Amino acid sequence: MATPRQLALALGHDESFAREDLLEGSANAAALALIEQWPNWPARIVALVGPEGAGKSHIAAIWAASAGARVVAAHALEEISLPTALATGTLVVEDLGAGVCDERTLFHLLNMARAEKADVLITARTPPIAWKAELRDLASRLREMPVVTLDPPGDALLRAVLVKLFADRQLAVDESLIGYLVSRMERSFAAAGSMVATLDREALRQQRPVTRALASELFRDPVT
Repeated sequence: MATPRQLALALGHDESFAREDLLEGSANAAALALIEQWPNWPARIVALVGPEGAGKSHIAAIWAASAGARVVAAHALEEISLPTALATGTLVVEDLGAGVCDERTLFHLLNMARAEKADVLITARTPPIAWKAELRDLASRLREMPVVTLDPPGDALLRAVLVKLFADRQLAVDESLIGYLVSRMERSFAAAGSMVATLDREALRQQRPVTRALASELFRDPVT
């Protein structure tokens, strides 16, 4: 039996970051265009910015697979060998932000990447220009860094995401439930994942089917 495909969301299930498992829409079109244009990037170092659950890690993983890039968590940068991290000429730095790692370490990484002509994709929740680095030279590097933004998903993509998430949990739901959730949810993949997980958990606890009636009890007010 084939393994169900999973969307890249923070759920309690195994996640697949394969290209065929990414749901596409206008929200992630610019980010997909970026990784598909590699190695013809606007700069050696590019930031992919979007809220939690927007699909940054999934898109970064697609690029890492195609470019042979190593993937490093930003908080671990001080614990690794930077030359080793850049050894393949491509690197993903995940979840970078203000105060996540030592500024001198980050500055050294950016300088080394430029010197060695390595390509680095940084994922972050906020634009680098907003991090307010204390090191003047690092602040300058951050201001110059090109940014590609993952926009909030529209209704059509949210509907597709919800259907996919329910299917991944082997839950059959009707269109009235999907419409109800879309009308009451924050415009994010993270919110979609949270609502589906809540419905699944409560349906199991109450021994009830996942329906609009159950959703109306759990989400009487818009979820923000």
